[in-house]
Parts: sequence; C-alpha cells; structure tokens
Amino acid sequence: MCQVDEDYHDQFEHADPPSVSKKCVKCKEATAAVVIRARDVYCRGCFKEYFIHKFRAMLGKNRIIFPGEKVLLAVSGGPSSCSMLSQVQEGLSQNAHKKLRFLPGIIYIDEGGAVGQSVKDRLRMVAELQAVFKATGFPFHIVPLEQVLDLPSSVVMKAPSPSEQPASAYKAAVDNFIQNDSSSCLTPQEQEETSLPDVQESHTQLLQQLIGSAKTLTAKEDLLNTLRQHLLVHTARTEGYSKLMLGDNCTRVAVKLLTSISLGRGAQLAQDTGFSDFRYDDVIFVRPMRDYSAKEIAYYNHMFKVPSVFIPNLDTKKTDKASIQHLTETFVTKLQTDFPSTVSTIYRTSEKLQTACKSSSTADHSDRCLLCMCALDTAVEDASAFKATLISEQLSGATTTEIPRQNPTPVNTESTAPTGQCCSSETGEDCGRAASGGGSCSSAKAPETTDLKSLLCYSCQLTIKDMSSVDQLPQYILSEAHRRLMRSQMREVISGFLLDDGDEAD
Repeated sequence: MCQVDEDYHDQFEHADPPSVSKKCVKCKEATAAVVIRARDVYCRGCFKEYFIHKFRAMLGKNRIIFPGEKVLLAVSGGPSSCSMLSQVQEGLSQNAHKKLRFLPGIIYIDEGGAVGQSVKDRLRMVAELQAVFKATGFPFHIVPLEQVLDLPSSVVMKAPSPSEQPASAYKAAVDNFIQNDSSSCLTPQEQEETSLPDVQESHTQLLQQLIGSAKTLTAKEDLLNTLRQHLLVHTARTEGYSKLMLGDNCTRVAVKLLTSISLGRGAQLAQDTGFSDFRYDDVIFVRPMRDYSAKEIAYYNHMFKVPSVFIPNLDTKKTDKASIQHLTETFVTKLQTDFPSTVSTIYRTSEKLQTACKSSSTADHSDRCLLCMCALDTAVEDASAFKATLISEQLSGATTTEIPRQNPTPVNTESTAPTGQCCSSETGEDCGRAASGGGSCSSAKAPETTDLKSLLCYSCQLTIKDMSSVDQLPQYILSEAHRRLMRSQMREVISGFLLDDGDEAD
C-alpha cells in the first residue's frame, strides 16, 4: 500500500522536452529548426518539403480540380490564406516537382465598410494587398462588400449542375492536358490589374445598417459570413471560375465545427467543414489548407517570409464572451495550449461526419435555405427537439418573423383583360378595383406579408430572429423569398391537379 511519506521521485523517468538542438527526424543530419509536435522536429529544408508535400497531397488525393480549370483563391490577407497563395505560386513555378495544372485567380473581399473603417484605412490595406497580389503574377479582383447589395437573385437560386464525370476522367484529363498544353501558368501579360472600385457613401451606410440591424455580435458575424459567400460565388460565376479555394486551416475547421453545433448547424457540418462543398452546384468550394494547424502556418510564414496583412474584423478587440464564434475560438486555442491533441481530435472527428438530411447537391432550390443554400433541416418528426422549440415559442407568445411582400414586376394587363374588368374573372364581371386604380382582384387577394422562416434552416432562423428588422436585407434575397412563396402558393392551388410520382408510374 502507498505511504504518504514515501518518495517515488527517483523511480520515474521524465521525458526530455523537445528541443531545436536535436537532429531532424527526417534527414537525421541537420539540426532541427522547428518543433511541430512533441516528437516532430524538422530542419529548415525538411520542414519546407513537408509543408509543400502536404498541400500537393491534399489536392492529389481528392482529385476535384481538373487540369486547365480556373480556380479562384479567396485571400483575406490573413496568414492561412496568404500561405495558400504562396503554395499555389510555388506549385506553378517552373522548377516545381509535381507542377499544378490549374489556372489561378485571386479575389479579396474588402469588408472595411461593414466594420466601420475609414476610406483612408481601406485604401491603405488594399494597396498593401495589391503589392502582394502583383508579385504573384495572377489576375486578381478586389471587390468591396457593398456590391452585395446589387447582386442578382440567381445567387440564391439553383444553378445548373455540371455533368458528373467518372473517376477515370481525371487521369484522361491529365493526359490530354499534357499532350495539348503543358504550360498552365499565367504569363505577366495575362495579369489583370484591378483597383478598389468607387464605393458610394450611401451604399456603405446601407451595409452598416444591414449589419447593425443584428442585435448580437453572433448574428452579425453569421450574417457577414453569408453575404461574403454570396459575393464570392457571384464573382466566381461572372469571371468564369468553377472552383473557389478557401484558406480554412485545421484550427479554423475545429473552431467552425464546434461553433456550427452551438448555432444549430449540425445538419450542415459536412458542407461547412469538409474538403469540398457542393451547395452552389456550379461553383465548388475546396479547403486545401484544412490539414495545417495555425502553428505550422505561422512557422512557415515566418521562416520563409510569406507576407500577410492584418485586417480587423467584427470581433477584433472584443471580449471572449462577445459572441459564440469568439468564445469557441478562445476555448479551443486555450485548450490546445494545455492539450496539444485537441485540435487534431476535433478535426479528425469532422472528417467522419456526413449529413443526415437530403443532400444539398440533389435538393431542389425550394428545399434549400434562402441564406446558406444548404438543405433545409426543419422537415422533422413531431417528436423532435425542433418541434419542441416551436411549441415553446408559440406558448411564450413569440411572433413569426415576417417580411413585407415585394411588389411583383408590373404586368401589362391590356392584352389580357380590358380596363375596369377583373383579370381573373371568367364571366367578365367588373370588380371595380381596376377602374379605381387599385389593381385587379387577384393582386388584392395576395397577402401583404409573407413568412420568411419557412424558407430558412434552423440556424439561419436564429440569425434572422436576432435582427431588429429584415427590411434591411439585400433586395435579391427579398425578391427570391417573394418568388418562392408565390410559387408555393401557386402549387397549393393546383395541387389537386398534379400527379405524384407513384401515380405517374402507374
């Protein structure tokens, strides 16, 4: 039996802490320059080779980006996205061992108007990023977030899905690309230099009112992330890019996983944290940096002089409990300090997740969330936590979030009905509204307000619920909401004349 006064200190062997004075674990010759994990110490050359190989292996293993495709790199100026840009530049260089074969472009979303930055500060940061982008030789696009207010409704509509290619098509595409044109890197003459477009002060104010309509910082960050994705997808479509490369690293993926669960996005975890995201059909999101930890990226950028620009965001200089996103990030990073396997454990868990609801790539556009474009997760059984939440809201007197009905496009009724005659009346009786300037009776019967919650997933419903008014939402979202609701009402009217799939088969 153990005794209190016994001394066991001499019987235990203490593990030697990792030190850079040791030899590299790979070449076993050079002195280690960086310590990644407890027993992973690398010299400068081996660390660079290890870092580059991990990036190429991630792209080669998934085989989503085909040779000759145009890929848009979303660079925010942070360490992770700038490191991703450096890896693409390294992979397209002439002396690369396994050269990348796609055509890259760069996009930067200027969110200074949403966070209240001055015009002078925004121009200064754009100038710093322009210097970084020009050094790569890739075409780049600098887009202010204010342009999200003028997007078309097609951003939140189902786009035509590209034809699925078999697994053997990738190898055939590589062989065909090598035979026809092996010079895939852009020349300096093909570089398109763009600057920050002129942004009207009124648009900046409207954007600030939109972000300010959210009561909590959690809702503001979620809304800002949604608007950013819409603008990225629109730019990729208009510029002809089929892939959109994000700089989410392993630490960011771990934080996003726990944050998504806290925000009620458990059904969308596979899309939010996976390597590829097919929710927008024609534009596929890829995350090639998801195998890198923030520590690895910081070491690589420091050792090999990868430039980055600090861009303040909504949670800059905020307290740890200011938002769910910021609180989760603080929790994970602090836990990672004491338990170094925390991030990797969460990350490996995310790789095993699959969505249980209908796939976003096969769901109809009316079955997708109006904001995040994921499959709706609200069609659940009565004995579920979601239904219990709705019942609790009804009992507590919670009101339904509504949006004003959008006026439909004016239709020329002169060719379909005479003046002063009801356009929907088959007998030709005059309802009196058209003559008095009140429109036809069909428009009079339309509801003045429409329910927005039925078009949103559970998490986006919480975001909209935290907004003081949804009138500030961009017009393309309101227009698409009105169109979906009108089609839903029309389908209910003619539902008795429609055949089910089973009836049609009979």
